[in-house]
Amino acid sequence: MIEILSYPFMQRALIAALLTGLIAPAIGTYVVQRRLSLLGDGLGHVALAGVGLALLTGTAPIPIAVVACIAGAVVVEILRQRGKASGDVGLAAGVFLSGISGVGAAGLTQYLFGSLTTVTPNDLTLIALLAVVILVITLGLAPQLYAVSTDEEFARTQGLRVRLYHITVVSLAAVTVALAMRTVGLLLVSALMVVPVAAARNLVRGFTSGLGCAIAIGVATAVGGAAASFYINAAPGAFIVLLAIGFFVLSWPLSYLVRRRRAAAVLPELVDDDELVAAHMVTESHPHRHAPGCGHPAVQHGDHTDFIHEGHRHAAHADHYDEH
Repeated sequence: MIEILSYPFMQRALIAALLTGLIAPAIGTYVVQRRLSLLGDGLGHVALAGVGLALLTGTAPIPIAVVACIAGAVVVEILRQRGKASGDVGLAAGVFLSGISGVGAAGLTQYLFGSLTTVTPNDLTLIALLAVVILVITLGLAPQLYAVSTDEEFARTQGLRVRLYHITVVSLAAVTVALAMRTVGLLLVSALMVVPVAAARNLVRGFTSGLGCAIAIGVATAVGGAAASFYINAAPGAFIVLLAIGFFVLSWPLSYLVRRRRAAAVLPELVDDDELVAAHMVTESHPHRHAPGCGHPAVQHGDHTDFIHEGHRHAAHADHYDEH
């Protein structure tokens, strides 16, 4: 790791990867919640048109792509509501404009698949500033954005401006896509927005925990992928996404174990105490003595403690156990 940090271009690459790993799952959580997992692909094509315009005018690609993406995000949102969203026009425009500029389609490759090691100091400054804005909004307005993304009708009854928050989400997603084109590329950024969120949902329960876990996975895969690609001489963007997919694959079997543990630790009260007493079965002999620290989960039940054993709750009463 010390060897990597001795190269200025890798220092910038790792910081850019870290910032991308933070913001992509942060906004991706709301995108997935709204069932717009393909939004990143559509916005990627819009950003490509911005890159083509930047190449044509000889300006910096990232600022132009950000502006183009934000402007296009509102249109994409309107088209999505009407069921007519498509990114083909943006892709064609990007190739056309880059062709006019004399760069050609080959010049778009670094933006389609990422070019993490070519991030300049100016690029990094812009990425850092916009990343702070994205994190402040996604974390600071988390309750409002979650309410709007989950249940629009309920959000309206609470006085929330649903349309404004929807535009905020797609605009932040647009900025994220434009910034990530230098790290993972426009064709892969959608995966970095969605896959860590899906992996987090397999491991934790609840919105806040899921958001934190998704960001942690995003940071681990982005920084780990960028560092590992340096040693194995692989494309950083593709390796980062592959690492994220690996996390998801590992989280799948773990989710089964997590669900079983949750089910054993908390058993819902399906009947009242009188009915529960009637359902008790007395276990006269028992090979195991339940006590705190005995290895079986303890559940508080009224004025006593039950212990989960072989799918049942055992309550110690005098010289026997009640089983229910």
